[in-house]
Amino acid sequence: LSNVVDIYIHYLRDKIDQGFSRPLIKTVRGVGYKIEA
Repeated sequence: LSNVVDIYIHYLRDKIDQGFSRPLIKTVRGVGYKIEA
């Protein structure tokens, strides 16, 4: 199941991070993910 989440986060990163110099979705180890604006 966690691999499925990782794959969809990858898809989201590909779409969301286009045009930005730094990634918006950050991985918080042991917690999950967060979006920084």
